[in-house]
Amino acid sequence: MDIGINEKDRKKIAEGLSHLLADTYTLYLKTHYFHWNVTGPMFNTLHLMFETQYNELALAVDAVAERIRSLDFPAPGTYREFSKLASIPESEGVPKAQDMIRELVAGHEAVCRTARSVFPAAEKAADEASADLLTQRLQVHEKTAWMLRSLLEK
Repeated sequence: MDIGINEKDRKKIAEGLSHLLADTYTLYLKTHYFHWNVTGPMFNTLHLMFETQYNELALAVDAVAERIRSLDFPAPGTYREFSKLASIPESEGVPKAQDMIRELVAGHEAVCRTARSVFPAAEKAADEASADLLTQRLQVHEKTAWMLRSLLEK
């Protein structure tokens, strides 16, 4: 393979993107779980908001996995692999609506940190495609975290 990025650099980027994929998939599952189980006075608002968010995350999972494949490395795709790679914890039980929001804010912020951690390898290798993907993901996750945080204002 000769795309202008050496194998060592491609591997480092793919490893970082694998962490991003695991975090994104974990956040997708959590958001979908909350969509199914949210209750209370904000039910309709949160049910619809979570649906929009998990649909966006489902598309993001595919984009990140395909970028890893474009770098000629296998994308992780099992619960076992994701649990080793993800920085986002699973939920315990069914949280109350406000706690769901807090967990999702924390999840989106975690994805931002993971995405940012991959930038140095992408920049060092002049991997503009991975840097662009990371930038796009950061924009989505930062905006979503802000919108969710706004629901916690008193």
